[in-house]
Amino acid sequence: MSEPTDVRPFVARNISLLALMQAIVGSNQAIIMAVGALTAASLAPDKSMATLPTTFMILGLALMAAPATKIIYALGRRNGFMLGASIGIIAGFIAGLAVYLGSFWLFAIALAVVGASAAFGQQIRFAIADSVPENIQAKAISWVLLGGVAAGFLGPRLSYITKDWVGDVEFTGSFLIIAVLSALGVLILSQTKLAPVRVKREEDPVGRTARELIRVPEIFIPLATGMATYALMTFVMVAAPLAMVHVCGHSPEAATTTIQWHIISMFLPSLFTGSIITRIGSHAVVGIGMLLMLGCALINLNGTSTLHFDIALILLGVGWNFGFIGSTTMLAKAYRPEEASTAQALNEPLVFGTMAIASISSGFLLENIGWESINVMVLPVATAALALLAWGDLRQRKAKRA
Repeated sequence: MSEPTDVRPFVARNISLLALMQAIVGSNQAIIMAVGALTAASLAPDKSMATLPTTFMILGLALMAAPATKIIYALGRRNGFMLGASIGIIAGFIAGLAVYLGSFWLFAIALAVVGASAAFGQQIRFAIADSVPENIQAKAISWVLLGGVAAGFLGPRLSYITKDWVGDVEFTGSFLIIAVLSALGVLILSQTKLAPVRVKREEDPVGRTARELIRVPEIFIPLATGMATYALMTFVMVAAPLAMVHVCGHSPEAATTTIQWHIISMFLPSLFTGSIITRIGSHAVVGIGMLLMLGCALINLNGTSTLHFDIALILLGVGWNFGFIGSTTMLAKAYRPEEASTAQALNEPLVFGTMAIASISSGFLLENIGWESINVMVLPVATAALALLAWGDLRQRKAKRA
């Protein structure tokens, strides 16, 4: 089956419904980022293991990324996304049960299943990129990611409001609500009419293999910057609530509010990120994102008041938005249509595998070397990403002149 020649009937419907779905996926992840480590700290045998369940979520996402891509291409976008949301319903119930029973390892396994569900949702940005004309790809990705603004308000606030709703076990309700949101996601997805996936035919041109693609600078650079963007954001964000509550003595509500503003800042810039990319290019936008992450680390190194945390995490969120949308746009323009599934299946495990490493090391390093050291480690990674972007931009300029 070929892609429709006129995609205009799909565009408005795709953007609106997938933005709603992005809000659902984002809210589920926001709940875990807001209270996952705090919940695990009360269940874990050792506080240095507090970020381990959150890491399990990211590992579940990373390990399921490539299979989720293949399932979506096998079942079609709508059915694939609905399967992912259905997995989220089961995961939410298991997570709530684990907290109620006080089982640390069951909780970690449940969050891994939440991550597996999220792996399907992460394909939403590629679904919209493949369903609109190339000249509005960046804007379409940005508009869909605006659903994350709602997630920023909804996820952390729901986690706090519902934390005492089930018996006398704190945070049980916070994870049961994931099941409710996932069920709502299934209903939303059932109303979508997404452009069909590209099914490979014998007469189609043969695309490059994953090994060949990763050697191409136009592919390698967005892969690397995407990995750096997600790793740095996760590294600081996962440790921040623990640092606020257990190191700096701030309240859980203050930590939840900080994460809420962080998540809002991750997605609100999507209102204009696509337009900025159109004006100054993806390389420059990703570079600005890295500079903002450097600013986040410097502010965290300058103080530990709630205001320091708020401003730093807002910069981190905007930096992630620029880095993520810019890297996704760079990648989407670098592969040929017949290489879409290969490139996407290559990107997701690398990005989320790096994210998992950042998550687990964040909790361990916070417990053993402190909050300041975590922020110091941001500096060389962001600087290296800036250098890589500068090299890629220089290559492009030389190619244009040639």
